[in-house]
Amino acid sequence: DLLPGKGYASLGFIYEPGRDLPVGMSKRRHMGIDRVFLNCAVCHTATVRTTPNAQPMLVSGMPANQLDLMRFQKFVQQCVNDRRFTPAQVVPRIEEKAGGLSLVDQWLVYPLSVHLMRDGVAGLLGRLRFIHQQADWGPGRVDTFNSAKAIFGVPFELLPQEELVGVSDFPAIWNQGKKQGMQLHWDGNNSRVEERNLSAAFGTGATPKLIDHAAIARIEAWIASATPPSFGKFYPINPSLAARGQALYEQSCVACHGKSGSDFSGEHVGQVTPISAIGTDRGRLDSYTLQLAQNQGMLYSADPARRFRHFRKTWGYANAPLDGLWLRAPYLHNGSVPTLWDLLQPAAQRPQLFYRGNDLYDPQRLGFVADQPVSRGQPLFAYDTRIPGNGNAGHEGAAYGTTLPAADKWALIEYLKTF
Repeated sequence: DLLPGKGYASLGFIYEPGRDLPVGMSKRRHMGIDRVFLNCAVCHTATVRTTPNAQPMLVSGMPANQLDLMRFQKFVQQCVNDRRFTPAQVVPRIEEKAGGLSLVDQWLVYPLSVHLMRDGVAGLLGRLRFIHQQADWGPGRVDTFNSAKAIFGVPFELLPQEELVGVSDFPAIWNQGKKQGMQLHWDGNNSRVEERNLSAAFGTGATPKLIDHAAIARIEAWIASATPPSFGKFYPINPSLAARGQALYEQSCVACHGKSGSDFSGEHVGQVTPISAIGTDRGRLDSYTLQLAQNQGMLYSADPARRFRHFRKTWGYANAPLDGLWLRAPYLHNGSVPTLWDLLQPAAQRPQLFYRGNDLYDPQRLGFVADQPVSRGQPLFAYDTRIPGNGNAGHEGAAYGTTLPAADKWALIEYLKTF
């Protein structure tokens, strides 16, 4: 009763038919208890509806733009703080739902587990207390590196305010083999895919002692060559208009974003553009510090072969390839611009307030429908660009296409549909 309506689905979790757990939740038996928690797919899988009446299409590897992790964390906290979260209340419900509990399970294992769960969650949420100082993230977003600071027991109360606003969008994870050696994460703070993946696991609560390296290796093998579905499979593309847009793209965009959605060659692809040049919101950049980079280098100090060696502090945001661009909306590192059409406008003309969490696609403007507060009966999240960390400025001027005539902007968008 602490969740509205559709249970975990109301938090943006996705269910496949016939499955009792949502996508991105795994179950493992450990010390006699079935344990359930999040895996990589929870942040990197989403659905898309190509028309209002279409069935949602599940897409692996794309940003989970409907998942509200902050609300999930707050829900877990509410559960363990609820007066009903006691062995006397919880164990009978487990027996009712699952059945087959032995006497040892009923009177020892599960009662003890309830107490351990309450204490463990309280300790974890105490370390993540910075969340209570932040505005709601909204779906599809997370504060990655303040969570990492919690691993090292950083006293958040002593940090400057600018470090505490590091919310950014979940990224797409296709074609990672081609991105090896590029500066990864939004701010380009690591150039090794393997280290980036391990740090992501730590962000969800794994520790060096407990991390499953074999499982991560299997995921790495898949994302090395995974590719996004093509826009043209679902919507028409105007060839002549796209050809005109290609010429415009090659004039201004190739150097930073690559030749196409599959050819990532370009003089500055995978490198960092200084914040003074790109001009986008600096909250995510400022949240990652030199001290954190140094601390991350100590995580595997007893295991030189796995020790992090490539984390660094940068002074801008990385120029990413644009594979699957149509599925990566909203745009910019913090998801502050709803569609590609809006990104091609000067910042003053971009939406100040829009709605996140819709899976209905807008094939003309290239993004998810963002001007409606409700989707399929569920309220959507109102994203306010005036909130610290949510700014939608930057990536504008002649070099970024915002001064082009409208007809040229539409041509450029038509070409980007081919990525």
